[in-house]
Amino acid sequence: MAQIDDLDDDAPDAAPPWRISRLGWMAYAIAAVVVALDQASKYWVLNVLHLDHQPPVQVLPFFQLTMVWNEGVSFGLLRHTPGWVLTLFAGAVVVVIAAFARRPGRPLFATALGLMMGGAIGNNLIDRLRFGAVADFLDFHRLWFPWVFNVADSAISVGVALFLLDSFLQPGKPPRG
Repeated sequence: MAQIDDLDDDAPDAAPPWRISRLGWMAYAIAAVVVALDQASKYWVLNVLHLDHQPPVQVLPFFQLTMVWNEGVSFGLLRHTPGWVLTLFAGAVVVVIAAFARRPGRPLFATALGLMMGGAIGNNLIDRLRFGAVADFLDFHRLWFPWVFNVADSAISVGVALFLLDSFLQPGKPPRG
C-alpha cells in the first residue's frame, strides 16, 4: 500500500479517495498558517493595541489601523443576514474546499485552496463564533481603497485570484478533488 509521502499527485488512482496527497497536505498547512497569522494579528490589535477602544493608528501616510466590526461577509456584503446563517454557510464552504484540497493535483490550485480555506476559517468561523462579527483593521483608504479588511480577507482574495489564474493556465484540465 502506498504511503502518504509516496502518492503521485498526477496519478488520480494512486490511492483511495480518502487519502491525502502531498499537495493536499500543503493546502492544509497553508490554511493553518493563514488561520494562525489572522488570529495572531487580531489578538495583537485587540489585546495589545486595544484598537477597539482607540482612534485609528496612522502607520504610513497611506495606511492606518482602524478597528471595524464587520457583521457581513467580505467588504460588508450581507451585513443584515443573521450571523448563524453566515457561520453555517462558511462551515459548508470550508468542508467543500477541504474535500477538494485532499488531492488538488496542481501546486497553484493547492495554494489557492489553502488560502481560501484558511481565510474562511479565520474570518467566518472563528471570529463569528468568538465575537459574533469579523474583526477588520487594515485600512488603505488613502489609496482609494474604501474597505477595511484583515489577513483572512487578504488570503481569500489572493486565493480566488490564484484559483482563477490556475483555471486560465490549465484550460480543459479540471482540478481533482
